[in-house]
Amino acid sequence: MSSAAPSSNRRLFVLYIAAVCFYWAALYLYVPTLSVYVESKAETLASVGVVLSMYGLWQAVIRLPLGIAADWVGRRKPFMIVGFGLAGLGAMTMGIANGIPGLTLGRALTGFAAGSWVLLVVAFSALFPPEDAVRASAILSAINSVARMAATGVTGTLNALGGYPLAFYVAAVMAALAMVSMMLVREPRREAKQPTLRQLGTLITRRDVLLPSLLGIVAQYAIWASTFGFATNLAKNLGASDVTLSLLISMNIGLVFLGNLAMSIVARRVSSRWMVALSFIFVALGLGALAVAKGMPMIFAGQILMGLASGVGYPVMMGLSIRYVEDGQRATAMGLYQAVYAIGMFAGPWLSGILADVMGIQPMFGITAAVCLVLGLGGTSLLAAKD
Repeated sequence: MSSAAPSSNRRLFVLYIAAVCFYWAALYLYVPTLSVYVESKAETLASVGVVLSMYGLWQAVIRLPLGIAADWVGRRKPFMIVGFGLAGLGAMTMGIANGIPGLTLGRALTGFAAGSWVLLVVAFSALFPPEDAVRASAILSAINSVARMAATGVTGTLNALGGYPLAFYVAAVMAALAMVSMMLVREPRREAKQPTLRQLGTLITRRDVLLPSLLGIVAQYAIWASTFGFATNLAKNLGASDVTLSLLISMNIGLVFLGNLAMSIVARRVSSRWMVALSFIFVALGLGALAVAKGMPMIFAGQILMGLASGVGYPVMMGLSIRYVEDGQRATAMGLYQAVYAIGMFAGPWLSGILADVMGIQPMFGITAAVCLVLGLGGTSLLAAKD
C-alpha cells in the first residue's frame, strides 16, 4: 500500500473491501441456481443461454464508456453508487419475473451494474504503487472471491427457506449496503481529462493493453459456458440438489480465492506469461472433466480445475492490462479490458446454449475445451517475455 497518508489509506482500504464484498454478494447470491431457475421458465436451453448472456453483453457495452466518462470528469464514486443500485434493481426484477422477458431485463440490469467493477479496480489500485498493479489486482480479486464464495454458499439454504425468489431479495439488500459503504468514501478530486479520438485509438491498439483483453475473452467464454452456465444444468440432470449446486459454485470460487492468494504472493517472482499459460491448461482439463463426467465426482473435479484457472489467470491478465498505463488513463484502459473480456461472458452462455441444444451439453464442453486450449496458449505465446 502506498506510504503516503497511511491512516487515510487504511480507512479507504476498509471501505473499499466492504463495498466490494456487498457488491459481489449482490451479484452472486442467486447465481448457483440461476440457470436452473431460468430453465424452469424457459422452453429451450438456447432461451436459457440468451438470458444468461445478458450479463456479459451489457458489461461489454458499458465498461469502456464508463471508464472514459470517469477519466473525463475526474470522478469515480458517483458512477459506482449508481452501479450498485442497478445490481439491486436487477436482482429484484429477476426475483419477481414471471417469464423470459422479465428475467432478460433483470439480467441485463445486473450486467450494467457489473460495469462498476472497472472503477472499483482502478480506485483500489490507486492505493498501491504502479509497479504493484498485478499484486493489487490479485488482492482485490481475492476479496472478490471470498465475497462470492460466501454468497453462493448460502444460495441452496435460501432456496429451501423461501424458494428461488428469496436469494434475489437478499441480493437487493446487499446492493443497498454496498451503496452505503461507497457513500462513506472520500474521493480525492482528480484532474478532468477530456479524451480525444487519437488518445483513445492509441490506447486501444496498445499491445500491452489489448492482448491481455483478448486472452480474457477466451477465459471468460470458458467460465461462463461452464461454471456459471451449463455445468449446473449437467449436475442437476445427474441428480444434484440445490444445496449441492450451491456447494459446487462456492467450492469453485474457493479455489479462485486460493489462486488469487497465490498470485498476490508470487506476482513479483514468477513470470506472468507462464501463469497465464498454466491457467489455460487448467481450463482445458476442467472442461474435459465435465465433458466425460458420468457422476458428481468428475463434475466436482471439473469445477475445482476451473476455479484454479480463474484464480491464477484473471488477476494476472487484469494487472497486465494497466501495468504500464498512466493514472489518468487507467480507468479507460481497465474499461477496455473488462469490456473486451465481457464479450466472452456474453458469447459463452449464448453460443454454448445453442451448441448444447444441437449436440448435447457434454459434447459442447469437449469442443469448448479444445478451442480454448489452442486459442489460450497461442495468445499467451505472444505476451512480452518480460511479463
